[in-house]
This record gives sequence, structure tokens and C-alpha cells, in this order.
Amino acid sequence: MNEEAREHIVIVGPAYPLRGGIANFNEAFAKALKKEDYVVKIFSFYYQYPNFLFPGKSQYENNENAPNLEIINSLGSIQPWSWSKTAKLIAKENPKVVFIRFWLPFMGPSLGNLAKRLRRKGIKVIGITDNVIPHEKRPGDRPLTKYFLKNCDGFITMSNSVLEDISMFTENPQKVMLPHPVYDTFGPSCTREVGIKRLDLESDKKYLLFFGLIREYKGLDLAIEALAKVDDPNVELIIAGEFYEKKEKYTLLIDQLQLQNRIKLFDFYIPTDDVKFYFSVADAVVQPYKSATQSGITQVAYHFEVPMIVSNVGGLPEIVPHGLAGMVVPPNADEFASAINLFYSKNLKDRYVEGVRSEKKRYEWDYFVNEAMYFTKQVR
Repeated sequence: MNEEAREHIVIVGPAYPLRGGIANFNEAFAKALKKEDYVVKIFSFYYQYPNFLFPGKSQYENNENAPNLEIINSLGSIQPWSWSKTAKLIAKENPKVVFIRFWLPFMGPSLGNLAKRLRRKGIKVIGITDNVIPHEKRPGDRPLTKYFLKNCDGFITMSNSVLEDISMFTENPQKVMLPHPVYDTFGPSCTREVGIKRLDLESDKKYLLFFGLIREYKGLDLAIEALAKVDDPNVELIIAGEFYEKKEKYTLLIDQLQLQNRIKLFDFYIPTDDVKFYFSVADAVVQPYKSATQSGITQVAYHFEVPMIVSNVGGLPEIVPHGLAGMVVPPNADEFASAINLFYSKNLKDRYVEGVRSEKKRYEWDYFVNEAMYFTKQVR
């Protein structure tokens, strides 16, 4: 079938060369749609965040491996003229539906205005909402979020907690929860030996992994405090990710607990091609989040078939069944330490790896695409 005869889909949100989990998701979603024979374009940002919202070193990927996708960087989050321009460009595609990613109230004006313009042109708009209540609150969050939501025809969330949160902002009943699919953008896994060598680690140690951008709500302090209470001195913690808050807060805690020799710190953004090395050496991923909706890190762990120890907040217990794919405990250091001690003393890794492999089947991209498109057809 030629391109003109096939259905056109547009995704609006971050994509290459912008980096991060949302960009990775959008690219994976586009590839999965293309696999189902849709014509797909991503409309991304040429200007995404002002510095006060982005404390990291760079918003861009540091590799040149661009995905085989059509990505148009036409949108500026604080440039209103780009909103009308992008709406016109999208309308020319005559899309069946436009999926707009929403994850931060700051994006409410740009994405809400874009959605409003598209709907005026008779184009269906579905918001894929990561969060509607942000982890780090700022004045004005609620009206900005409400502005975006009121300009959508329907919503896809990736956790039941966000599905419920939407009701606080809009009475629109057209919404559905679809589980966050497994990331497949990081390539195949490698052996533990390869990972140990690449990261210059000791092969006789046992490693837990705290992975991803470091923000207060993710509970790295709890992971560090828990490590101090772990019985086996050969258990070490790998911290892999860029700090989005003051690093000194954590290094001081590490010094106070005398854990300098048991913590391996890789305090920079991990390039896509290197992610496999960190997961290959990990016995388990620890996520002592203090608040959460869903987590892309959990889906990376599923991809690499690594068990997880997570806190019982937000959508994490939905994604990691306790006793099957890992352990779910309250977000405090004592509970995490107890879980880690049990994990190693009972040799639970192999059992949980089997559980991860079984659960992983629930998070296939073809399921997400088929359900998303079915939902879209029901939305009026």
C-alpha cells in the first residue's frame, strides 16, 4: 500500500536529538506504529526547557545514532508563534490521530494551545499523560495542567494512579490505562563479565543498581541508608545517573555512613549504548521512590530481565508483582535493607528472573499499539 493510502499518525513530544526516557518512549512508540504499517511523524522541540527547569548538563544525546524516523523539530515551549506553525504542519499530514505527551505543567500552554488548534481543524487529540500531579510542585501547576487536559479528546495513562488523578482536573470520561511497554531502544544485553570489565568493577562483589536521573523523590538517600544496614559486606550499590539536585547532599551521607568503598558512583547521563553494561552486572534494581506514577526504569529492567526491589507507591506495585518479579516494600531504609537481606540470604535472584521473564510478556509494544488505536477509534 502506498504512503498516501495508509493511515497517518502524529506523535508530539521530545525525540532525538533530545535525550531521556520520554524521548526514548516516543521513538519506540513510533517504531511500533510503523511496524503496524502506519505512516508516523514525530513533532518535537527545538527549544524544550529553560535552565531553571533543567539542572542537568545537556538536554541532548551525545551520540550520532539517530533513529530511522521522521522527526520535525518545530516546537518551542515558550515561543507561541511555533505553536501555530506546528499546528499547520501537522494538519498538512491529515493524521488519523495526534498523540501528545504530557509530563510537566510547564508544557501546558504550548501543548494545550497546540491541541486546541488541532481540534479546531477537526483532528482528534489523545493526551498520553505521564503525570498530571508533578513530583516537584510549583505555583500555577494546576491551571497549567487543566488547560492542557481540557483541550484533549481523550487520555492514555500508564498507571491507575494517574488515571484517577485525571478526574481531579476534568470530567472527560474518555480515558484508558495501558501499561508502559518495555523499552527496546537499548539493544541486547551483554554478559556480566563484559559489564564488569567495561565499568572497571570487581567480579567477586554483588551489585545493586540505582539507575536514572537523580531527583529527591526517587529516594537515593533511602538506598544509601539501606546499604549501611545490609548484612553482607560484599553487597555494593551502583549509582548511575546525572544529579538533578545537589550532589553534596548524597556524598555527605555516604561519608557519614562510611560507605565510600561500597558505592560506585557514575554521576553522569548514561548514553543509550552504555545502558546494557550497568544492568548486566546488577543482581537487582532498587527503586525506593517516595512518590511515583510509573517508571521507565522499571521497563528497562524488564528489558534486561533484572529483578526489582521497589517501594509501594503510585503505580510501581502494579508493574512489579511482589514475590514474582521482585519485592515491593514501604519507602524507608529499614524495609529496603530487610528486603535486600532476604533477597541475598534466600538466593531469590534466579526465581525472580524467571518471574520477570514471565511478566515481561504483558508489556509488549504491539499490545500497547493495538489497544491505543482501538481506544482512539472509540473516542468521539
